[in-house]
Amino acid sequence: MEKFITATGKTIDLAIEAALQQLQMDRDSVSVEVLENPKSGFLGLGAVPAKVKVTYEVPDEAPKPALSSASRSKPKKAAAPKQEEVKPINPVQPKKEAAKQETPKQEKKPAEPKVVREYAPAAEGSMEEKIEIFIKGLLEHMGSDAVPHAWKEDDTYRVDLVGEHLGMLIGRRGETLDAIQHLTNYSINRDNSKRTRINVDAECYREKREESLKRLAMKVAGKVVKYRRNITLEPMNAYERHVIHATLQDVPDVTTYSTGSEPNRRVVVSYSKYSD
Repeated sequence: MEKFITATGKTIDLAIEAALQQLQMDRDSVSVEVLENPKSGFLGLGAVPAKVKVTYEVPDEAPKPALSSASRSKPKKAAAPKQEEVKPINPVQPKKEAAKQETPKQEKKPAEPKVVREYAPAAEGSMEEKIEIFIKGLLEHMGSDAVPHAWKEDDTYRVDLVGEHLGMLIGRRGETLDAIQHLTNYSINRDNSKRTRINVDAECYREKREESLKRLAMKVAGKVVKYRRNITLEPMNAYERHVIHATLQDVPDVTTYSTGSEPNRRVVVSYSKYSD
């Protein structure tokens, strides 16, 4: 069952944040529709706050059976157990031991082994070593003991941050991780004639984020087709917008486009009257 609330704020982001705090939910669990864009007015007069509609899902409530007056006034007696279902207990055995024998013990499933990736040390003077040295120094300035491990995969150098308290390095919706990746790309490519592509990750965040965006895209597309109205998503970086566009490019009756300017560029999922 779907429910929604409306919220206002000085900006669209602040309005969304106010709604999420009220619902105690994260951004991936809701869909947002911008009802009104903020207006600054003239000299503070006539200013209009941003207004958004935040839709979320709650489990359907099971209908309670109606009770007759007889059942409310007089409780029913429990049915007596059938004679053949009663199993006699050996009087010689203690009751606790007999109960243990009657109830088979459930075997605990062994925990799945945690996958530990092994990293080869970077060769001296290699690009992997150069990347690791830069990121290690950056993390030390941030007060983190995480260790970067770099390796080349196709045309991209991938870096995995390993250690404790990695949530601090990931940040809200990956903002800190994106900043580390941006600084690394800028530093490594500053003196290079050929651009080197570097992807920084921690705890497989980017893979999990991509799956979350795909689920969000399909969920929003379903609502767009059902209610025949456009839905504007929250600001996303270029890669995240690409995931939304790619996920919905073959969905019937749905088109996507981006609007706004960085860093507040958003994806709009719109209803198309003409299907392929």
